[in-house]
Amino acid sequence: MRDPIELEVFKNLYHSIAEEMGAALRRTSFSPNIKERRDYSCAVFDSEGQVIAMGDHMPVHLGSMPMSVAAAVEDCELEPGDVVMLNDPFRGGTHLPDITLVMPVYVSGMRGGGRGRPPYTTPAFYVASRAHHADVGGTYPGSMGPCREIYQEGFRIPPVKIMHDGKLVADVLALLLSNVRTPEEREGDLGAQIAACQTGAQRLRESCARYGIDRAREAAADLLVYSEEMMRAFLRTIPPGNYQAEDFLDDDGVDDRPVRIAVTIRVAGASTRKSPVETRLAASPSGSRRMQQPAPVTIDFSGSDPQVQGAINAVEAITYSACFYVFRCLLREDVPATSGLMRSIRVIAPLGTVVNAKPPAAVAGGNVETSQRMVDVLLKALAQAIPDRIPAAAAGTMNNLTIGGIDPRSGEPFAYYETIAGGMGARSTKNGVSGVHTHMTNSLNTPAEALEYAYPIRLRQYSLRSKSGGTGLHRGGDGIVREIEVLTDAQVTLLADRRSRGPYGLAGGVDGASGRTLIIRRDGSAEEIPGKISVRLRSGERVRIESPGGGGWGRANG
Repeated sequence: MRDPIELEVFKNLYHSIAEEMGAALRRTSFSPNIKERRDYSCAVFDSEGQVIAMGDHMPVHLGSMPMSVAAAVEDCELEPGDVVMLNDPFRGGTHLPDITLVMPVYVSGMRGGGRGRPPYTTPAFYVASRAHHADVGGTYPGSMGPCREIYQEGFRIPPVKIMHDGKLVADVLALLLSNVRTPEEREGDLGAQIAACQTGAQRLRESCARYGIDRAREAAADLLVYSEEMMRAFLRTIPPGNYQAEDFLDDDGVDDRPVRIAVTIRVAGASTRKSPVETRLAASPSGSRRMQQPAPVTIDFSGSDPQVQGAINAVEAITYSACFYVFRCLLREDVPATSGLMRSIRVIAPLGTVVNAKPPAAVAGGNVETSQRMVDVLLKALAQAIPDRIPAAAAGTMNNLTIGGIDPRSGEPFAYYETIAGGMGARSTKNGVSGVHTHMTNSLNTPAEALEYAYPIRLRQYSLRSKSGGTGLHRGGDGIVREIEVLTDAQVTLLADRRSRGPYGLAGGVDGASGRTLIIRRDGSAEEIPGKISVRLRSGERVRIESPGGGGWGRANG
């Protein structure tokens, strides 16, 4: 391991690059979903495609992004100035609205900081940006509806070059833009993603020019090892044993039955978890150093239901991402979020189940809803081992709302998408936070001003949902009430969960309130609708979402 001070310098250097990429994407994007809600992520990868730095962006994006990089490298011969685009969930993506761009970073004219030496002929790094596009075609405006197969969900993109030799590939871009409802907005957001990648590539070249490419790459390898060591140190604090839990999604939007997510976390005994300093470090083919130890923790999702007809199937990348998120959160915040964190953890997600579906399964909700339930079951299992460190369940749904139609102001199609916050679960030491995006989402609610400026929509109510958090020694956070009126005839689509059972409490705490959604007609009548549905609203009608509160923690005194 190199000098710890230098390691800290490079850790913050790479993280700052990922953060600057995100800032460039946010500033130059067109859609409120990216500019205002910050539904995007950026990351930096080494020459093997292992993540060495992530921005503080969307957890559901970041843990799965290395698989997109791997797919891009496998399918495309990447040269300087190339950018690969993909969104295929079965090739490293998550769901179709999340479009990922991958750019190789070549460093020429220097080697180890010296001049006049041969340039590297393979990428020294990769950078990637992923953003949720408010529409990518398909049956429903917003591309997030209750579909039954992926072909209905939107335009599916395998790894293809969107830029070659520094120039846009016009026919690929035209093919995409011809299959979406809002092509101008999509083109603008893709341009922002390209700008983000170019920003990251430029900062990495500047870093190599300052420190030397060999030194920069060695530091990246050391960050991977350091992350692994820190994760192994944490895992040694978990008592050995098998910890099991299950939880359920309400339904899949087709069959009216709960969908089971089950997990067993196997923590090996201390004898198999030697300290990294006692372990020999071997050199990989690329020269990076890897810990040669068996994984002390296995996360096994066997027992989860088979894949379903509806759109809540998750792909392998999502399951991996949920595991990455949970164990990353249990570490100190200053530990670098790299691929090294998962070297100590084995994930089993049986193919053909709801946690690792096969094509042509519909998967739009797997990214946003099933990922949340995976976090719930992982935390529920870990609460048996380290109860004081695990919070009660948060809202457990992203309350995905999409609205689309023809904007009477322009005569052009519009597609609005957002996720709606809920209550955070209470912790062993304090109450949960109210009205906040939790776990696999790290976005914001669209500000009323931006919403009403961009779309023929009026926000009628936006408030906390009083007393929706579960009671206990510490209360769960309250959910949100968000009521939106459409100012033109529109298709309203909801993909949400936690409608039939509230988020669980822990240690005797009471469950949080389940969510509900109402349609309010022009005559004032109201009807409750299911969590996964698409309905037609006339101008002047409203949709009202009451999101779940978080679970309580501990028995209330007295």
